[in-house]
Amino acid sequence: MKFRFAKIMKNIIILTEKNCQTIKLISYICKNFVFMLKIGVLGAGHLGKIHINCIKQIEKYELVGFYDQDENTAKTVAEDANVRNFKNIDELIDSVDVVDIVTPTIAHFECASKAIAKGKNVFIEKPIVATVEEANKLIALARNAKVKVQVGHVERFNPAFVAAQPYIDDPVFIEVHRLALYNPRGCDVPVVLDLTVHDIDILLTIVKSPIKSIEASGVSIVSPTPDMITTRIEFENGAVANLTTSRISLKNMRKFRIFQNGAYITMDFMEKKSDIVRVEDADENPGPFDMTISLPDGTMKKISVMELESEQTNAIKTELERFNDAIVTGTEPPVTIEDGVEVLKVAYMILDEIDKHKQQLKKHLK
Repeated sequence: MKFRFAKIMKNIIILTEKNCQTIKLISYICKNFVFMLKIGVLGAGHLGKIHINCIKQIEKYELVGFYDQDENTAKTVAEDANVRNFKNIDELIDSVDVVDIVTPTIAHFECASKAIAKGKNVFIEKPIVATVEEANKLIALARNAKVKVQVGHVERFNPAFVAAQPYIDDPVFIEVHRLALYNPRGCDVPVVLDLTVHDIDILLTIVKSPIKSIEASGVSIVSPTPDMITTRIEFENGAVANLTTSRISLKNMRKFRIFQNGAYITMDFMEKKSDIVRVEDADENPGPFDMTISLPDGTMKKISVMELESEQTNAIKTELERFNDAIVTGTEPPVTIEDGVEVLKVAYMILDEIDKHKQQLKKHLK
């Protein structure tokens, strides 16, 4: 870790020459110093390149380099991004404060455990690891090493969710559609681990209740594991969520629809936009443009529609910035290792239900 002094040294000298109070000088330094953490990226595929480009835009990080086992990919990325290409994982880990893991899921545990064992803070893409067993081991390693770990559930930082979250209050029914055009990338794991985990994380964030039951079914069409799934999750507080996920769709869609007492909220994660429709008591003398409805008991209600304002930020850049803040301030990362493990556990509960449904279907067809 190092500090960037150049931009503020002149002002510090001026303050000192003017005999400013010590407390003012200290306050100025604390507000203006930029804590730079050395960071390295493991994996330079499609998402890894995005991480590299985002990190280069964050002044809180010093991008030391990256490692990718594919020599051709590594050479191309090193030249295009003007970033050092490390020849092995250990050399990179030894050179940084933070390890950003953007490898295929199957390699997450090995990479993360190596970094944690050397006392490095770890940002790890979703899903956190490949199995629940690995996840539990990783929690123990991180706690023993006393390092920070953040999981890349990026939709937490999507402007659509950031804008809508303050208005979400005890959802009763949630409908989710996450549809994607076919892309071979990601087909090494079931669609639940590739895409549905995004929605599971948001669900567990907004519904403050344990899961009561899960029903799920899925179908494999172009890969050995389910490519399309539908899931019904019921929570102990009575909330219900229906999730549909597909990676063989004819169009892309990433939408949440949330129904709660007196309101309906939509979040479009692709467009980074959110709206809220609210049902409120109507004024005694409604305006000419007010939308009103009359209930059976004669009560008048007003329907208002509002587009929620949100700053159009880069969610990946934001999550990496927030991880830096957590390390520097010694606070909890916004998406903890425990969060990532809970999401993985629910994902495997869904996969188990899909398998049960598949077995029942086979018996019926016999």
